[in-house]
Amino acid sequence: MEMQIKTPSSVLDGIELGIGTWAWGDRLVWGYGNQYSANDVEESFHAAIDNGIRFFDTAEVYGQGKSEKFIGQLLPSINEKVMVATKIMPFPWRLAKNALRKTLAASLKRLGLKKVDLYQMHWPMPPVSVESWMQQMTEVYEEGLISAVGVSNYNLELTKRSVDALQKKGIPLASNQVEYHLLERRIEKDGLLDYCKANGIKVIAYSPLAMGILSGKYTPDNPPKGTRSAHYNKGILEAIQPLIKLMKGIGLDHEGKTASQVALNWVICKGTLAIPGAKNITQVEQNAGAIGWHLTEDEVRKLDESSEAVGKIISRN
Repeated sequence: MEMQIKTPSSVLDGIELGIGTWAWGDRLVWGYGNQYSANDVEESFHAAIDNGIRFFDTAEVYGQGKSEKFIGQLLPSINEKVMVATKIMPFPWRLAKNALRKTLAASLKRLGLKKVDLYQMHWPMPPVSVESWMQQMTEVYEEGLISAVGVSNYNLELTKRSVDALQKKGIPLASNQVEYHLLERRIEKDGLLDYCKANGIKVIAYSPLAMGILSGKYTPDNPPKGTRSAHYNKGILEAIQPLIKLMKGIGLDHEGKTASQVALNWVICKGTLAIPGAKNITQVEQNAGAIGWHLTEDEVRKLDESSEAVGKIISRN
């Protein structure tokens, strides 16, 4: 008798915006403990709840577990039902057949949960195969320790292999979390976005503001600090100014929306779930202003065209 495949998980249906919590406890990239504090994280969490945001994405490696601990400490302070997604980093030395189970147990402990809504493979890493990891995902799914299975940073081939492996047990792949924004559109060109849409797999867009570059506050004369300055150099900052100008103009046509809100809404209009980061109340409120409205088809087309033009300039540099 042929295995009956379950319909794709509805765990992410209807969610347009969440909070990415990479910065919650991360010192190296985001400067936790210097530029912002535990109090800021707590205020950000409650501001998200107050603004109707109910999806929080974390990972065991964010802040070396601090991000999960923050969420675990904050969840009991609210009555609202929220969705928590976390990830396992498949380090090359995690070779045991119960590696995923042990890692999940540690995450659940930090989160203070008995079950996580979405559990994701953080990156594809050798030597353990995709199929082996999906088998381990299947086991914890069937035991009720997770509600849905996701992957992250998986290309089209690896996504298909994940789907095939899970389908042997009738389990859908719920999501693929990838970098996606106006300056990073590979998933549109390589078929991944179309495949995910056709198969009920939600694309979760991380860094939807290009690590803040699409906010419009950075210019060639005012570059970002830290590791971001190497990735987004002066040449790139010069190239994106026409795109930033367009975003600001479109925002004015939508009751004064900011460039950041336009950038996030573009990601949402593409049918993906945006998870911008937030280190303070102001950033949360900015993010929340991206929902409750939509760009027109013509505006999306103009942003697409400007983004393509910027991409060509960047690729030549």
